[in-house]
Amino acid sequence: MQKDTDGQCLICKTWNTGEAADSMAKEKRALIAMSGGVDSSVAAWLMQQAGYACEGATMRLYRNEDIGQSGFRTCCSQKDVDDAAEIAYALDMPFHVVDFTEEFREEIIEKFVRTYEAGGTPNPCIDCNRFMKFGKLLDFARSRGIDSVATGHYARIVYEEDRQRWLLKKAADVRKDQSYVLYMLTQEQLSRTVLPLGGLEKAEVRKIAEEQGFVNAQKRDSQDICFVPDGDYARFIERYTGRPCKAGDFLDSEGNVIGKNKGAVRYTLGQRKGLGIAMGSPVYVCGKDMEDGSVTLGPESSLFCRSLLAGGLNFIPFDSLTGKVRVGVCTRYHQKEQAAEAYMTPEGLLRLDFDEPQRAVTPGQAVVLYQGELVLGGGTILKTQKG
Repeated sequence: MQKDTDGQCLICKTWNTGEAADSMAKEKRALIAMSGGVDSSVAAWLMQQAGYACEGATMRLYRNEDIGQSGFRTCCSQKDVDDAAEIAYALDMPFHVVDFTEEFREEIIEKFVRTYEAGGTPNPCIDCNRFMKFGKLLDFARSRGIDSVATGHYARIVYEEDRQRWLLKKAADVRKDQSYVLYMLTQEQLSRTVLPLGGLEKAEVRKIAEEQGFVNAQKRDSQDICFVPDGDYARFIERYTGRPCKAGDFLDSEGNVIGKNKGAVRYTLGQRKGLGIAMGSPVYVCGKDMEDGSVTLGPESSLFCRSLLAGGLNFIPFDSLTGKVRVGVCTRYHQKEQAAEAYMTPEGLLRLDFDEPQRAVTPGQAVVLYQGELVLGGGTILKTQKG
């Protein structure tokens, strides 16, 4: 088995407890979720090095023509399928392309559109993990008699005997940590998921890929929403629904009409650029009314809140939150953690009271709770409160 420069087994380095490494070694079959990128390719190689009989699978989530893209610029494109197939061939393992286009349309794209049209800002990558990668793909693995799915995410899963629960922790490479998009994993899903890259630096992963001669060793990481590769989500929604975005008024903080907007769905909370309106001082999008299509503009001070409420909750080290708990909080991906007090409301919602006011906390986005490297869980932001 390959070792790093310190002489430590690379596959063991990715788990920080002996129990987790033993658990991995006992399971000898794994389905590798292959995106065509370098991370999932190296994950496949590491699993083989650990003695697993592996099969690769790429989820076909859409076809480029379905989203108005003819090129190969998107993740999950035909080019990515081809790259994944080439890596699977090089590793001499069976490879499957699993068609989830209908499920992806119903569970991810349509929710994405509904959330924007309701005034929120969705996070489709989290929904894709929840419903596709750790839902449908795990079901596919079971249909083949395979109990585990391995992915190229940068995070760590360990089993703690004292709690008798599976735990999710941050990756060793904090710059690549992806625990934020995995907060929704259940105990069942955690028990059947392997994350071989959790203890590695990104540079180590690329080095392994180069040493193995992988065609995607220097392939750039995907940054965009896969089905909106150009970032123009409003145009995507218009094309997908066949309806133009309804124009409306720009309002000031007192409700006075100060101009016309191009459709409320085109604006996000905290936006400053691209408003096309002069006020004499910087103004930002502070609110939207999707019924009349109005967008409220105001000073940056209007963007700050002290509290939020979240629903759709999932907790990992425990079934439910009891009492008041001090936590670190991320309300967007790769945000620096913010100190807060977390507790449940009588209505069953999660309330977070921040130590310091937070800027542009956006309904529809995920909020994730941490204690050190441990992920406590999270939910979907429903509303914010200034006081």
